[in-house]
Amino acid sequence: MSRIGKMPINVPVGVEVNIEPTEVRVKGPKGQLSEKIPHGIKVMKDDNIITVQRQSESKLHRSLHGLMRTLISNMITGVSEGFSKTLEIVGVGYRATRKGDGIELAIGLSHPVAIKRPEGIEFEVPTPNKIVIRGSDKQMVGEVAANIRRIRPPEPYKGKGIKYEGEYIRRKVGKTAK
Repeated sequence: MSRIGKMPINVPVGVEVNIEPTEVRVKGPKGQLSEKIPHGIKVMKDDNIITVQRQSESKLHRSLHGLMRTLISNMITGVSEGFSKTLEIVGVGYRATRKGDGIELAIGLSHPVAIKRPEGIEFEVPTPNKIVIRGSDKQMVGEVAANIRRIRPPEPYKGKGIKYEGEYIRRKVGKTAK
């Protein structure tokens, strides 16, 4: 028994979606992305609407059905609008600067940390304490942001380090004099 996804995906103008038996390719103004279709899932396109069907009601097929629908939706959003994550650098003397393709971080270590730009990702440093990471692949943008944050995660006593914009850091009380 096959079931059509409840939420069809509308394809915006300027975005091409090619569906092959084992792969979905999406091409738009901000790039090109592709994703393999798992076994038991069927992707169909009628005019500018994409629907995802599953082969059975098994737990695996239900989870893959939702995953595939979300991945295709994210690919379409990525090639048409793009994704971005903003990191904030907190600490006296902590700063980021552009160096060629990548960025260089001065974050309290004995040496500056150079980060090379992966293909498909753009770095922007609007102020010395902010880094904006942009790209068409949502997973890659999040992974690059997480890797940069991992270099100096925020610490709970003074809040110094690299954090996501809007992230709340739970603070701890330090030692008290007796």
